[in-house]
Amino acid sequence: MTKATAARIIAAAETLFYEHGLRSVGVDAIAERAGVTKRTLYNHFQSKDALIAAYLEARDSATVERYRNWLGDPVRPLPERVAGMFAALADHARNPKWRGCGFTRAAVELAGQPGHPAVLMAARHKNRFAAWLEQELRDGGARDPRPLALHLAMMIEGAIAYMLINRDTSYALSAGDAAARLVAHDLYGERQCTTKTVSQPEAAVEASGHQFTHK
Repeated sequence: MTKATAARIIAAAETLFYEHGLRSVGVDAIAERAGVTKRTLYNHFQSKDALIAAYLEARDSATVERYRNWLGDPVRPLPERVAGMFAALADHARNPKWRGCGFTRAAVELAGQPGHPAVLMAARHKNRFAAWLEQELRDGGARDPRPLALHLAMMIEGAIAYMLINRDTSYALSAGDAAARLVAHDLYGERQCTTKTVSQPEAAVEASGHQFTHK
């Protein structure tokens, strides 16, 4: 196996799987996009399932790093950083090619196959993401970082789902406002959170233009 060829195949698979889904994309299309023969593809990956797992594994660290960048400078107040992370998610989702979280989509698409490598990889990624977020919250001074991290992770998932269903990125802003308030409550107790309240999604769309650009 040559690393360059394997990387090219994974890159082709990532583009096609993310845009069209796992089941609807065949190895012939992936091989053609990667500029290799079908035989070469199978020399590098024993099966389509193995390629799906490799595609998700390649996204794992990159996804966590993207959210790390969105969370921003540790010097800033933690509630502000959390709100900024959700705002960056909203910006990211404005891309017409955005299709949500590839790990969640893989787990949903293969929900009837709980032992599938992609489902197992998705579970590992979600657990790793929650552990990363917990550490960031702990480092930022959170008093109870583990449940707080799980709450924020679920809010991210919910925001992504609502944005996909409604084609409206302001849901991420609303979730970010709620998340920042949770973090502030953890840090400061009953003291008033100064995070600016985000209006309801439809009103926010009209005011801010946070809506999808369709092809």
